[in-house]
Amino acid sequence: MDLIYLDNNATTPLLPAVWEAMRPFAVEAYGNPASAHAAGRRARRGLEDAREQTAALLGARPDEVVFTSGATEANNLALFGLAGDPPGRLLASPVEHPSVSEPLRQLAASGFSLEGPPVDAEGVVDADALCRLWRSDTRLIAVMLANHETGTVQPVADLARQLDGRAAFHCDATQAVGRLPVHFGDLGVTTLALSAHKFHGPKGVGALLLRRGTKLRPRAWGGHQQQGRRPGTEAVALAVGLAAALDLACREMEQRTQMVRSLRDQFLAGLRETAGPVVLNGPASGGVPHTVNVSFPGLKADALLMSLDLADVACSTGSACSSGSLLPSPVLRAMGASELLSAMRFSLSALLTPAEIDEAVRRIAAAVRRLRHGAALE
Repeated sequence: MDLIYLDNNATTPLLPAVWEAMRPFAVEAYGNPASAHAAGRRARRGLEDAREQTAALLGARPDEVVFTSGATEANNLALFGLAGDPPGRLLASPVEHPSVSEPLRQLAASGFSLEGPPVDAEGVVDADALCRLWRSDTRLIAVMLANHETGTVQPVADLARQLDGRAAFHCDATQAVGRLPVHFGDLGVTTLALSAHKFHGPKGVGALLLRRGTKLRPRAWGGHQQQGRRPGTEAVALAVGLAAALDLACREMEQRTQMVRSLRDQFLAGLRETAGPVVLNGPASGGVPHTVNVSFPGLKADALLMSLDLADVACSTGSACSSGSLLPSPVLRAMGASELLSAMRFSLSALLTPAEIDEAVRRIAAAVRRLRHGAALE
């Protein structure tokens, strides 16, 4: 059987056009961009062109773009770099990705207090509750833009406007950039994290957008690169790949979104018809259509995941960064979801075809029926 890849929130395949943009800087213009000779200057031009293009596509200034190894590093750089020294107060939503929630727990262990507002049944942050939690000693607020498990979109611009700069505001936009229009200036946040491999770019590169004039304590020392915020030799080919993938994603966003929304509707209708009962976790409409989180009452997600792997359907039970955890999803738990242990995340892309969606539904339904039949016999 051919693999049907429904795990695009974990990573996406690199597009050939992105590799073609990267290739010259991996093979020919391989100089160190900090070097003064011609080879270095050529690499530097490629790097700065990528920085300018990334900034323009995301409503930022070039000097606000810090290239990183990915969103995990960008999130850590922002959180540890903005928080300062304890004591102090940190506020974060309870549905953040582990690359945000784990650094926050480390900061809490060092002497900060950490609190968060509740979310509703679709995972949307209670804006009034967040504002009520603010105190004069609040150092940092963290609310993601689009959720990695459910596709729920948070009202980040409204939250930032209500808080009116009273504390630094970090936004993990990893699952939003390349899928939704994102304008850093309009969002009004202090920092924003993204990762190229979520929108058909290369693995190993991301960016932190940092509002001009913001002081950020570095996490590494030893070089002057990127204004000392993230020293070390920049990976020029990867930065070029990020910018190329982002450019394609933004130019094709409307077409891709329409395609994915149609595939999502087809997928959900097929599951409800052939694998019911199923429970949708997250927004029925709106949100990022690439993400479909559903529970199959009566089943255990880990057993279904193994069955689908054997059937050549790639999917997950949560974020890739928390794979292997046997605990219920903290995202779904915060939402008050009733079927925590049978929840599966299927994430789509515009590279899929309707025929593949039909075949995926057939394989999933067969696995669900088989497992439910086995459970009934026990």
